[in-house]
Amino acid sequence: MAGSPEDDASLSVQKVTGSESSQAKKSQHAEEAIFYKNCRAAYLTVLKSSLENIKSKEQLSLVLQQAGRNPSQKTVNKYWTSQTTTLNFDDFCTILKKEKPATKTDLLEAFEKIDTDNTGYVLHDELYKILTMRGEKMTRDEVSAIIKQADFNCRGKLDYHKFCDLYVATRERCCEAARERLEADGRWRQQQFGSQAETSSEGTPLPVSKPSPRISRKTDPKLPPTKGESRTPSRPSSAQSCKASVSTTLSMGPSSNRHTKLIEPDTMKEWPCAQSKGCFYLEEDGEIISHKYKLYLPQKSAVCITIKPLSIPQGEGKYCHWLSVDTALYILKENETQENLQLVSFTEQQNKEMLGWKGELGSGVYWLLPFTTGCRLKKAKTPITGEAKLVSRDEDGELALTKEFRAALLDIFETIDLDGNGLLSLEEYNFFELRTSGEKCDEEAWAVCKENFDMKRNELTRQGFMDLNLMEANDREGDPSDLWVTLLSLGYNKALEMTEACPFVIDISAEKCKPKIKPIYLEAGSWQLNRAICKSVVNKGEAKVMDSCENIIIYTYKGGRRITSVIGNKSENKVIIHVNNEKSKNCLSSRGLMVFAVEVAPKSMMVSQHVMPLNEQEEWIYNCVHSLL
Repeated sequence: MAGSPEDDASLSVQKVTGSESSQAKKSQHAEEAIFYKNCRAAYLTVLKSSLENIKSKEQLSLVLQQAGRNPSQKTVNKYWTSQTTTLNFDDFCTILKKEKPATKTDLLEAFEKIDTDNTGYVLHDELYKILTMRGEKMTRDEVSAIIKQADFNCRGKLDYHKFCDLYVATRERCCEAARERLEADGRWRQQQFGSQAETSSEGTPLPVSKPSPRISRKTDPKLPPTKGESRTPSRPSSAQSCKASVSTTLSMGPSSNRHTKLIEPDTMKEWPCAQSKGCFYLEEDGEIISHKYKLYLPQKSAVCITIKPLSIPQGEGKYCHWLSVDTALYILKENETQENLQLVSFTEQQNKEMLGWKGELGSGVYWLLPFTTGCRLKKAKTPITGEAKLVSRDEDGELALTKEFRAALLDIFETIDLDGNGLLSLEEYNFFELRTSGEKCDEEAWAVCKENFDMKRNELTRQGFMDLNLMEANDREGDPSDLWVTLLSLGYNKALEMTEACPFVIDISAEKCKPKIKPIYLEAGSWQLNRAICKSVVNKGEAKVMDSCENIIIYTYKGGRRITSVIGNKSENKVIIHVNNEKSKNCLSSRGLMVFAVEVAPKSMMVSQHVMPLNEQEEWIYNCVHSLL
């Protein structure tokens, strides 16, 4: 029977849509191929081989420059911390994806902020003042080298339009020269670069499984960290074949029906205790950073450790978005060195939103590493229309903070007051500064704060914190731009809602001694945390060997609020595992995709995904198939 005209039209639309989708995929793969070619060209301009690691800040800066970036010291310090020893090619590619090259438009906008009269020029004297006194300061010799260039300087001023043109053209020539060297040398073209294929990945990287460029990775005899232990290749096409597979199905009831409760005996109320607050912050690229702590126990004792989202009283009609975010804490024992940390346990006993652990700990130093799956703490998809007002002027023309902004600042103060004493110490204030500006306040600057703002016992009061922000508004003559930089870095949106951060509180009680907790770092998930998660899943989860492939094992841990799967690769070769969640119901994956693929290095383990219920009041079914490609 002949089809109707409507059917023919529908078929035509499907063909066109399919063709457009195919073209889009081809275009994306082409762009990715060009990106990784540029990465290889820049890397081999500085290093002899893709297997050679970047060994210093200076080398990192040089490689980034060869890739057309112009990294500031602040940018370099973000990826090369005091704990970093080397970065490999995969790390370098990750950095380049985050650090986009400045466009001509970006540069012009920066100059136009200086050139308030819109003349197209900046006076040399003004340029000297700005570049040698603000931000990342340059020397006078470095500034002189810029203004001596005849192409864009005349009569004591800089033509910044010409400067921007020359900057962009020079950068492009530098990248092109690197590509030409790559093409000219066949040995370079044939080298294997980390885990990056010619047509590389999209996928959603998992914070706990990707090697953070900020943290050095040490060798573990059981889990050797090697290249490619974290890459998430693109969603597999139907043309790829699966040689072996393993399926896991778990039915989970509503959260209200699950009882893995943390029972706190009445006698524990008399135990000595310690408390510290902290926060998970969502980075622009989706990475999650948080405070990390040391726990000091002077003697062996029964201990109870809990973590939960911090509840901050909100005004009528306001909702704490972060209260639905999952939190957990991994407890690691420090042995001879900080690098040699041994997993003790993690919080899995549940009492509503609180997760806890009870047990006996010997005397010594422990690390407490907060963790969230990333299922609930994600970049907001709904754009905010409009912008809350931060400052206003009174009848006399004096600047004042708005009621809404003051309320947000009080919440921020509550979050960054880590010890909860109602005051900000220099140490607490510096965690705030590192998050919002990337710099620390030294003792001298703190003394200046003491002279100008309200302090008690050398700690900043709430009023002092308010006045500090008001001073910043006055310094900018009411321009709220810098205030918004602070707010956005702390997880607030333009409606003054904290949607991309989750403050939490840790409580520790010890029966026989006074525990002490101290915040040490504010950084991304370290390799110690990654390894601890894998080990906890292996120790407490169910293991399934993949059919026809005994070297691939899928470990699945079922907790009160989450399911975590880990892929173990015992073989001598890297493997690509196809992961399919399409038959799951009411589930939310940390990967952000129902179908994806994961590349696992030889002789290593890595997290496949974390899964939570989309709606905790309803039953959810985890149905996942891991297949070897």
